[in-house]
Amino acid sequence: MGGHLWGEIDPRLMKVASVFGGGVAGTREELCGVLSAAAMIIGLLYGRTGPGEDEQISRTLIPRYRERLIAEFGTTQCRPLRVRFRGPDENAGTCAPLVEKATLMLLELLDEQGPQGR
Repeated sequence: MGGHLWGEIDPRLMKVASVFGGGVAGTREELCGVLSAAAMIIGLLYGRTGPGEDEQISRTLIPRYRERLIAEFGTTQCRPLRVRFRGPDENAGTCAPLVEKATLMLLELLDEQGPQGR
């Protein structure tokens, strides 16, 4: 597992991704950052670079990943997940266990898909 990792990440991608933490810029009202990040990673691996290219793999994988998150955690919305993992005090605890489990789930999905389409 993990053969999908590609080494050093362009700092511009990190800047783009950084705004999705806390349910989109810390609002905690939108989707969890793990789903946003997974969508970006799947798009990077299987997305298109122009309007004529096939994006079916990414359009299949992202909903499958979302369904797995819901099956595991009950939701993909930030606030209920933060309460579950951090407790009612927003400054207590960490979402690290959620991120770790969600990352492993993404790697499993990518392993199932394999390298086709990249």
